Amino acid sequence: MKANKERIVNEFLELTSIDSESYNEREMADALTLKLEALGFDVEEDTVDDIIDGTAGNLYAFLKGDPNKESILFSGHMDTVKPGNGKKVTIHDDGKITSDGTTVLGADDIAGVVGILEGIRLVQEAGASVGDIEIIFSVCEEQHGKGVKNFDYSKIQSKLAYALDLTGPPGAAATQAPSIVSFTANVFGKAAHAGFEPEKGLNALQAAARAITRIDQGHVGEMTVNIGKIKSGIATNIVTEECFVAGEVRSFDHEAAVAEVERIGDIFEEEAEKLVLESANGMAPIDPEVGRTIGECQFDYEVNIRAFDIPHDAEVCKRFQKACGNLGLPGDLVSTHGGSDNAFFVEQGIDGIVLSCGMYDVHSTKEYSYVEDLVKSAELVAELLTVD
Repeated sequence: MKANKERIVNEFLELTSIDSESYNEREMADALTLKLEALGFDVEEDTVDDIIDGTAGNLYAFLKGDPNKESILFSGHMDTVKPGNGKKVTIHDDGKITSDGTTVLGADDIAGVVGILEGIRLVQEAGASVGDIEIIFSVCEEQHGKGVKNFDYSKIQSKLAYALDLTGPPGAAATQAPSIVSFTANVFGKAAHAGFEPEKGLNALQAAARAITRIDQGHVGEMTVNIGKIKSGIATNIVTEECFVAGEVRSFDHEAAVAEVERIGDIFEEEAEKLVLESANGMAPIDPEVGRTIGECQFDYEVNIRAFDIPHDAEVCKRFQKACGNLGLPGDLVSTHGGSDNAFFVEQGIDGIVLSCGMYDVHSTKEYSYVEDLVKSAELVAELLTVD
């Protein structure tokens, strides 16, 4: 089955022109609802927008098929990262698709969305017999999957899932992805005039900095650790009273990720406590009138996404590799350090993998795709539905 290149390009241009940053997917949800209904799907929109304070809910679409054939769930997400408003798309002579450089392109994840839509059209136009088809087009995937995290999975009957949301040319699938655990540390000290009496202050920023220097960052074994945000101080002539730090840990081993985050919390708390010890040693007397605990660190963490690891001999992988073989695609099974909605599917007992769908340099204004990748992605969706 050959994808209609002109149709898929026009749909890609249509959908990427829609502003759909996280929490603001209303127009995209409306457009996709009409497209799914035109394909014969029953479409429901949930009320996750009330939970996450967004403008639209997740879309769930169902199309009845042959009960003797495998039911398959496909997924893509409707939101983009910032800057994603006012996108202007250009198709170059070599088939490369880019924005004008002031915004993201939106191939993440419109490349996946149009691949699903066009793949289903191909199957329908060919009159091929397929099983039930389920689709989730989620909101707020870019916010650690806040949309599907709150989805009602009692609706899902499929045991196999393909999430089209991986960078690279079609023909690869991620079977392994990490837990993503974010953390925050709020260190409290004591303010004082930095010029007249700095010895009366306790510098929360200094304590946080000491903690950060004790934390290995980047690749730490098989994990990655990152401090991504620091907020502290209101003026250069005031000893810093409070310092806020935020970061994350990613690991294919969920327990290891949590253990590392807890270790990081211990480090921040130890350095905060040293402020009190330094005060006791005469460096800075504690003012009993201060409104918060000096030398305290409020440390919190949240498991955003849990790791998954699908065996390569699982049916979802074998079906993918057979479909790729039929199309002359490599069928590589890989791991990724990125997060996706698929982690939540696996957590719900659905065997899911994440398919590459022709998006590159995502989360940047240099993001791009290729027309031929969009075509191959659609043809792969059609093959996944029909392969025996």
